[in-house]
This record gives sequence, C-alpha cells and structure tokens, in this order.
Amino acid sequence: MQRIKKGDTVLVIAGKDKGTRGEVLRVLPKADRVVVERVNIVKKHQRPVQAGRGQMQPGRIEFEAPIHMSNVMLVCTQCSEATRVGFRVTEDDKKVRVCHKCGKDID
Repeated sequence: MQRIKKGDTVLVIAGKDKGTRGEVLRVLPKADRVVVERVNIVKKHQRPVQAGRGQMQPGRIEFEAPIHMSNVMLVCTQCSEATRVGFRVTEDDKKVRVCHKCGKDID
C-alpha cells in the first residue's frame, strides 16, 4: 500500500516550494515521485509541430514537474497537520493508513 495517493493533501518539506500545501495530481511509484498541484512549476519552450495528431501551439508552456516523495509529507484529514504515515490492519483484514500524530485512520 502506498503512503501517498492521488487526491491527498501534502506539505512540501524541502526544495524551492518548501512550506506549500497542495493536492497530489499524479503518483509515479516506479520513480518514487509525485506531481503536486501548483508546486514545482517549470517552463518548457515548445516548437510548433504538425504531427498526425493535429497542430501544437508554439510558445512557453508552464506545468507541474514531479518531485520526489521524500520531499513531501501527508497532511492528516482529521488533525490537519503534516504527519508520518503508519499502517494498521482492521478486523476485516483491510490495511489502512494511520496518522502518527492523532492516531486516527486517514482512509
């Protein structure tokens, strides 16, 4: 089970956007990276392309680049603090994420 999932609110704890909260848009588990809304914005210069899929607009494109999972902390939905994630198995053999600060289930 993953510690951080799509749709979670996370706090950036390292890098140029330190202290910023945002929602996880994508999780890239093989690369241990996440894409967070309005965090790590980069500019890409795009040339006009006439490929089989249509025409692409030229210019500068701004988008969120992935950042490493170790640079974000999950924000608990109950206590709204950045916390480490623990795991617990329920009575019906389901694994749930647990907040280390308040002890409540995150899922």
